[in-house]
Amino acid sequence: MKEKNKHSSIRRWILGVLVVATIAMMLIHGGNALYANNIYPVVGSLLSNASSWIPFCIGEVVVMLSILWIILYPLYALVTPKKKFWKAMGNVVEYLLWMFVWFYWAWGLNYGQPNYYQRTNTYPVEYDEQVFGDFAKRYVEALNNNYTLVETKDVEKVKTNVMSAYKLQGFNRIRVVNPQVKTMLYTPLASMVGVTGSMAPLFCEFTLNGDVLPHGYAATYAHEYAHLQGITSEGEANFYAYLATTQSTDKGIRFSGYYSILGHVFNNARMLMSAEDYQKLYDSLRPEIKELIETDRAYWQKRYSDIIGEVQEYLYNLYLKYNKVKGGTKSYSEVMGLIIAYEHKSR
Repeated sequence: MKEKNKHSSIRRWILGVLVVATIAMMLIHGGNALYANNIYPVVGSLLSNASSWIPFCIGEVVVMLSILWIILYPLYALVTPKKKFWKAMGNVVEYLLWMFVWFYWAWGLNYGQPNYYQRTNTYPVEYDEQVFGDFAKRYVEALNNNYTLVETKDVEKVKTNVMSAYKLQGFNRIRVVNPQVKTMLYTPLASMVGVTGSMAPLFCEFTLNGDVLPHGYAATYAHEYAHLQGITSEGEANFYAYLATTQSTDKGIRFSGYYSILGHVFNNARMLMSAEDYQKLYDSLRPEIKELIETDRAYWQKRYSDIIGEVQEYLYNLYLKYNKVKGGTKSYSEVMGLIIAYEHKSR
């Protein structure tokens, strides 16, 4: 018994040191950047290479089993005389702290790193109706010109193109011998809340919703691959995915990239352009693309749950803001500012 207590004491001392070190890295100036540039490339590469050979997402299994244990173990202790409820609760708290340490050192400390503008010495561009209108017209022209019917998900082709694009961009923090995108184990639930992909940080795995349609596959893959490379901002992940896909030599992949930001473009257009100019912009879309918009809306609406979706949106918004993503879920739309700033710098 004394030996067991001694081991428990040592384990908790180690846990305490790790928790303090994690919080210190989150709070000290430059800590997140140090992690993102020097530690994550090593940790992420080790975890991702180790997990990529498993056909299912280990992280999702661990999370599901953890939730079940956290709920059931205290209940078991409560109804079993030999077990002590408060001791069980202490074990649950200790477990959660270990998960806290694991999450942040495996991937989560990428939150708080310098953003794209700071990393690349790019300056945000304030765009008015004229600047945005010019971009929107070029965008619709490119979208129309690259329209193609994508009927299958060519995983290997998408993987090869996306990996090559990230290498050309010089943004390839972690090296994975055989990167494998994995299908979400809870695809129906993900569709109910409107989630098309996710980063599973515990083992540095990235997953895609099995319901993602062929024309959206490449852009969604590239978005989640950006998260695998340590990008935490949803807007930046959209931006890197846009660059990776629209610069591809494959027309179907290019179309996926242009189409992926269509909602962001037209949301901005609705706010910045007059009703007449907005309608002209929409009318300039190819009929096939208008039809695709309506088909997609009906496809995802059939799978979406308003109640569960709103709860997930609220919780994810809190999660992002806690991890220093100021815009929360609104950060997805930051892709527009990043694209316009990138184009402005490239001229």
